Amino acid sequence: MDEANRTATPLELLFDLTFVAAVAQLAARLAHATVDGHAPSAVGPFLMVFFAIWWAWMNFTWFASAYDTDDVTYRLATFVQMAGVLTLAAGTGRAFDEGVYTAVTLGYAIMRVGLLGLWIRAAIEHSAGRGTALRYAGGLAVLTVLWLGRLGLDGRAAVATFLVLAVLELLVPIWAELRGPTSWHPHHIAERYSLFTILLLGESVFAGTTAVVAVVEDSAGPALLAVSTASLVIVADLWWLYFAVPAGAGLEGRRQWSFVWGYGHYLPFAALAALGAGLEVAVAASVGHAGHLSVHGAVAAVGIPVTVVIVMVEVLRVPAGTARFRPSTVVALLALAAVVVVADRVGLVAGICLVALTVTAAVTADSMASTEPSDLAKR
Repeated sequence: MDEANRTATPLELLFDLTFVAAVAQLAARLAHATVDGHAPSAVGPFLMVFFAIWWAWMNFTWFASAYDTDDVTYRLATFVQMAGVLTLAAGTGRAFDEGVYTAVTLGYAIMRVGLLGLWIRAAIEHSAGRGTALRYAGGLAVLTVLWLGRLGLDGRAAVATFLVLAVLELLVPIWAELRGPTSWHPHHIAERYSLFTILLLGESVFAGTTAVVAVVEDSAGPALLAVSTASLVIVADLWWLYFAVPAGAGLEGRRQWSFVWGYGHYLPFAALAALGAGLEVAVAASVGHAGHLSVHGAVAAVGIPVTVVIVMVEVLRVPAGTARFRPSTVVALLALAAVVVVADRVGLVAGICLVALTVTAAVTADSMASTEPSDLAKR
């Protein structure tokens, strides 16, 4: 907990790379569903599959912050978890398209084998944290069995049990930490979340790069050039906004905020993954490859994720229970809503460019406000 200069290890960075495949698969599925006009019905499967990806990453990240011994046993257990992530990624397509979670659940179970071994080892070797470690191990073991048992369900029963088990997953750490808190490192956790944010932004960069390649190769005209430029501006702006206030110092001074801050990142993380899909849709629409998708739908695929990110960045900068929005943030949110509403009238290119301009204005206002000490730094 008090280790100086605790940073992400090469093994953690390698572990994160396995999630690139999972997020890329999911973003591609959402983009295809949106282009086909099925975005509303795709939101539920997207959020469910992304929960599995996000929660798998969360389990490893917080354990590593407390018990990263980086010896042979730890590395082998991490490799087992990586194998589980890759299996999960392979099943993303069927889970999203057909609601078949067999491969996703199997991958989850494989990850749990590695993680359970680590928690049991922590219980054996760290007597002070034995009670907490055993609670983690017991909770994860029971839930893994329940996830496997859920595979026999379909339809509404499958969705209902997914929601129940997801809530129970979130409750396990809260219950386990009542026995005694684990010694996670605030600056390490802040860095790990920052790295995952960059990983998710990478999906949007990929969409923008695809458009730039098409422009360079003369396969498209001014519309694609404008959309690709706006896409990169949006990515840069959201990066700027997220990293404007370092979170490590705030977490160090307010460790009790860890659950709100840690769990709260599900929404901006999911929104960033959805943004990658949205920008892919915008690129396709700019060259006439979006089928019957309306301009309103294409702009909403970008504007809605951007809105969620802006809201959650604002919320996660302030202590739990006292969240409030600055006037500049409220204006930006209203402007984004207006852009989505009038998208059919102004057109795709203008709509995406207006989203980019709105986010740029929000970042500019945020930067000006940051010239004074932030609330997070003061506390």
